[in-house]
Amino acid sequence: MIQGESGTGKELVAGAIHFNSERKNKPLITVNCSALPESLLESELFGHVKGSFTGAVRDRAGRFEESDGGSIFLDEIGEISPLIQVKLLRVIQEREIERVGESKKRKMNIRIITATNRDLYGLVRKGIFREDLYYRLKVFPVYLPPF
Repeated sequence: MIQGESGTGKELVAGAIHFNSERKNKPLITVNCSALPESLLESELFGHVKGSFTGAVRDRAGRFEESDGGSIFLDEIGEISPLIQVKLLRVIQEREIERVGESKKRKMNIRIITATNRDLYGLVRKGIFREDLYYRLKVFPVYLPPF
């Protein structure tokens, strides 16, 4: 988990982590979690199957599947909804995903790198962010001071 104010280079740090690791020859997929509403973010992360919702005209792999073997960078993790928090916790615990509208489990081998400019622990104390997810993400915290 990379924490710091906007503009401190959190995405650059995520890239440095990925490209200086054994996963450097695999994809680094970036998702800005604050840029999409919950329903679109769920489909973007987990993918979907044809017919699972209006407009789902074909099966689509999500960003987790695209990053298999590599890393996924979830920027602005403090903005995700409780539903996405639960699903992300399951990905971390089980190392598998389910596409929207499907019950088939797909194994994943990914490194999850997150970033936020928010005080996640403060959000945990307020009941806005799941405590169990917070501690799963805070395995190796990096704090970037302001300029």
